[in-house]
Amino acid sequence: MREPADLLITDCSLMTPEFDILDNQSVAIRDTLIIAIGKAEDIKDKYEPKEVLEGRGKLLMPGLVDAHTHTCQQFLRGRTLGEYPMIWSRILVPFESSLSEEDTYLGAQVSCLEMLKSGTTSFAESGGVHMHKVAEATIESGLRAAITCSTMDTGPFIPESMLASSPKEAASRIEELYRAYNGAGEGRLRIWFALRQVMTSTPALITLMADKAREYNAGLHVHLAEHRDEVSYCLQNYQKRPAEVFDQFGALGPNMLAAHNVVLSDGEIALMKERGVKVVHCPRSNFGSHGFPKTPTLMQQGLSIGMGSDGAAGSSLSLFDEMRVFRSGLHAFWGLPIFDPVVIPAHELIRMATSGGAQALQIEDQIGTIEIGKKADLILIDINQPHISPTHRMIPTIVESVNGSDVRDSIINGEVVMKDRQILTMDEEKILYESGRALPRVAVRAGI
Repeated sequence: MREPADLLITDCSLMTPEFDILDNQSVAIRDTLIIAIGKAEDIKDKYEPKEVLEGRGKLLMPGLVDAHTHTCQQFLRGRTLGEYPMIWSRILVPFESSLSEEDTYLGAQVSCLEMLKSGTTSFAESGGVHMHKVAEATIESGLRAAITCSTMDTGPFIPESMLASSPKEAASRIEELYRAYNGAGEGRLRIWFALRQVMTSTPALITLMADKAREYNAGLHVHLAEHRDEVSYCLQNYQKRPAEVFDQFGALGPNMLAAHNVVLSDGEIALMKERGVKVVHCPRSNFGSHGFPKTPTLMQQGLSIGMGSDGAAGSSLSLFDEMRVFRSGLHAFWGLPIFDPVVIPAHELIRMATSGGAQALQIEDQIGTIEIGKKADLILIDINQPHISPTHRMIPTIVESVNGSDVRDSIINGEVVMKDRQILTMDEEKILYESGRALPRVAVRAGI
C-alpha cells in the first residue's frame, strides 16, 4: 500500500545542496515538508499523492530568497534612474510618506506578483508605511516573509510624519504589528524589528530596537555601510565607522540582517564576522549609486552572504538578474585587475540567492536547499529552451542565462502558488489593472 502525499513533483532534474544536478528525480511533499527525494520510478511506486506536478524538461531548485526589499517603493519603478544623489532623501522617503493604506496594499500586491513570477518564494521587507497592509498582501500571496516597520527618530531631511516621536513609540508600533501578524499565514509571516540606518537613529533608538529584537527573539533589519556619507556622518559624530556605532549601542549580533555593506573597512568586516552578522548585497542598487563591495574578502572571512533586490524603484525584483549583474560587476572590478576569472564562482552566487538568503532570514534550517525535512519552498525552471539547453554545465548556465520568466511553477509551504506561469493565489489581471489606474494618483500626491 502506497503512503499518502499532498504533492508529487515527478521526473525532473534537481539541484542538490552541493550544487550537483541529478536527472530523473521526483520529490514527495506532505504537511508543508519534503518527505522523500529519489529516482522517479521509486518515488512513484511508494507514494499516493493528492496532486501531481509534472517536472519533465524542468529543473527543480530551492525558491529564491530576496533578503532585502522595499514593497512600498513598487510605484516608483522607472522614476529614479539617472537622478542625482541623494535619491533616498529627495525621492524615496518623501514618496513613502505620501502613501495611503490603499496605495501600500496595492503596491505590495504588485510586488508579490512580481516576486512569485520571477522565482522568489521568501523575502525580507525592511519597512515602510502601513505595514499591516503589506502583511495582508503577503498572506494572500502565499509568500514567506520577515516584515518590519521603518523606524527613524532623527534626520533633517525626513518628513515629520515618518519620524517616531520617541524610541518607545517606534517600538510600540512594531510590537502592535507583531501581536497582530507574527506567525500568520500558516507560519509563513514573521515580524522583525528594524533601524532604517545609523544617520536616522538616535543612540536611544538603536539601543531599544536591539533590546526589543532580543526580547522577542526576532531579527533586526538595518541598512549598513551603504554610502560614504554614512561613514562621514559616523566619523564626525561618533569617531567610529557605521558597524562600530551599531556595536557600541548593542545592535551588532547574529540576529542582525545588514543590507548593502558596500563601504566596509577590513576592521568592520572582522567585527561583523565576530558578531555573526548576516550580510546582504543588492548588486544593481549598489553598483548604480554606491560602488563595489568587498565580497571576496567577506567570503574569505566566512561571513554569511545573502542577496536582495532593494525594491523596484531602480530595477526589477528578479534575483536571476541580480546574480548575473553581480557576477559581471565583481569580475570586472575585482577579477580583471588580478587576472582571476573565478573571483566569485557561479555556485556561490546561487548560494547567496537561496541558502544565503535563508540564513539572513534566520530560517536556514527550514528553507534554502532541497532536503528531506525542510519546508517545500521550491521552483521549477523550464530548461528545455534554446537559451538554456543544451549546456555543458547547468550551474553557470543558471547564472548567465536563466531569467525570471523561465520559472514555470512555484511551491511555497508545500502549496502550489504558481502553475504554468499562472498565479493561483491572487487575481493578477485585476491587480495590474488597478495598479495602472493608481499610479498617476500616487505620483501627483507624492509630487514626483
